[in-house]
Amino acid sequence: MDIKLSQCFIAVDDHDKALAFYRDVLGLEVHNDVAFEGMRWVTVGSPSQPGVEIVLEPPLAHPNASPADKQAMDELLAKGLLRGVIFSTDDVDAAFERISTAGGEVLQEPMDQPYGVRDCAFRDPAGNMLRFAQSR
Repeated sequence: MDIKLSQCFIAVDDHDKALAFYRDVLGLEVHNDVAFEGMRWVTVGSPSQPGVEIVLEPPLAHPNASPADKQAMDELLAKGLLRGVIFSTDDVDAAFERISTAGGEVLQEPMDQPYGVRDCAFRDPAGNMLRFAQSR
């Protein structure tokens, strides 16, 4: 049996801002950007990993969510408390330079970590933390 990652989800509050960041700043390809059941289905992915997509979705894209649940998720996103993702790169310093020059909100400049990677961190336009790691 072979199991592989196909999709992961990142909560965003504005698809257009998210696309400008993930596509134009990070260089990910847009796989889908379509209307779907009253919502917008947007997926992006790395050209070097064509079988893996990141779904950019509203904080609580669930048909049975209550207004209180939606408000709670919106508040968590606004505070930057939802989980983000870790991207791997072969040159974390170049990634840092590219993203910071494009106006990315820096959380951590590149540094060597005791667990064997050199990494940096940013917030995306919705407030999610994104880490960029290079193996040492």
